[in-house]
Amino acid sequence: MDRIIGIDFGRRRSGIAASDPLGIFASALDTVDSTKIIDYLEKYAQNNTISRFVVGYPVNMDGTPSEAQADVDAFLKKLQKAFPAIPVTLEDERFTSVLAHRIMIDGGMKASQRRDKSSVDRISAAIILQSYLDRISGSAAAIDPDNVPQSLSRNKTRIKR
Repeated sequence: MDRIIGIDFGRRRSGIAASDPLGIFASALDTVDSTKIIDYLEKYAQNNTISRFVVGYPVNMDGTPSEAQADVDAFLKKLQKAFPAIPVTLEDERFTSVLAHRIMIDGGMKASQRRDKSSVDRISAAIILQSYLDRISGSAAAIDPDNVPQSLSRNKTRIKR
């Protein structure tokens, strides 16, 4: 069965998610050392058919390139070299870490567990992939960074008392 793979690439760690065979739901898979991500994906591809990669692409709130874009661009070159026949889609990753933390809190995860950055990376990869799946299916649930509630934004204004 075909799977779509979501990737939240980071300088040290990368979160990986996979779709269900019908391409409806995204599930967090793993967090891997970023230097070993291609090896991980090659092993995954031995047992699963990958139809597409969806990679979170970092941009600033004003749409300008973020500092992390150079790292993601270098990774994209390696990914396309390793998997030339598999298309890659870039998905806006703004607010995915914030949303991942919100999901962990809403899911009842303890504060000590939420400090584990590998959990955030995995969940962020699933959010990136689910956003793509929702967008291509026409679902209204797709993440629109311009509509993220102010309470979830890192840029929210703090009220001084």
